[in-house]
Amino acid sequence: MPISEASQRSQLDAFADHVTALLADPSTPHGLARTLRATAKEITLTRDHQASQKAWPNGRIDERPTHVQIGGGAHRIDGFFNIDAVPPADLLWDVREGIPLHDATVQVLFSEHFLEHIDYPRSAKHYAREAYRVLAPGGQVITGVPDASHVLNQYPAPPSQAAEMIDRWYANRTCRGDINTYLDLINYVFRDQDDDPTYNPHYWAYDMEKLTQLFTEAGFIHVEPWSFDATIANPKRESASVYVVASK
Repeated sequence: MPISEASQRSQLDAFADHVTALLADPSTPHGLARTLRATAKEITLTRDHQASQKAWPNGRIDERPTHVQIGGGAHRIDGFFNIDAVPPADLLWDVREGIPLHDATVQVLFSEHFLEHIDYPRSAKHYAREAYRVLAPGGQVITGVPDASHVLNQYPAPPSQAAEMIDRWYANRTCRGDINTYLDLINYVFRDQDDDPTYNPHYWAYDMEKLTQLFTEAGFIHVEPWSFDATIANPKRESASVYVVASK
């Protein structure tokens, strides 16, 4: 029998307090602390998601935006409604649990460097199916992710090329001193780590073939490369990324 909302919230609060206490304890082992940091992030996401669910218990918001960005973070697009699990966003919602929009109402659904941060197959495939549901006939989902084929096809890369890419990709990372070889760049695409609280791990790597398969399985009739458009996409993402547009 499901527990009540109040009881669940109380249990979550008590659990969060316990996690915080363990993280503050210097005797907590590294492995456990790493897992607890991830748990603390998920607790925060759950709280925000549940607050939005309380406002829209049927899982559909009142607005019917036609242009939507998923997981945009601080990257804003004029005219796009931004749904993300973390601030800033027009709506805080965990899309691993579904997209809170009405059926067949969206013309363009855009995301970049989001899909690799949710687990595959459960959440990634659920997201693709949800994207198909909310798109109007003829609507498009545009998706950009780090391109696994880009780093794999150039391995082993010349040291000068590796050094340039490492400096560009890891310029703002606290782990920069530990990233030394081209293989580290491959590891970034496949499983970027949580060395800094502002970064989240990568759970799955994608290339053109995998993106095509993912959206085709979800019901899309056409999936093809997307011509990069800097008025929508982040120019910093163009290098070493793959973008597709899937049409309903």
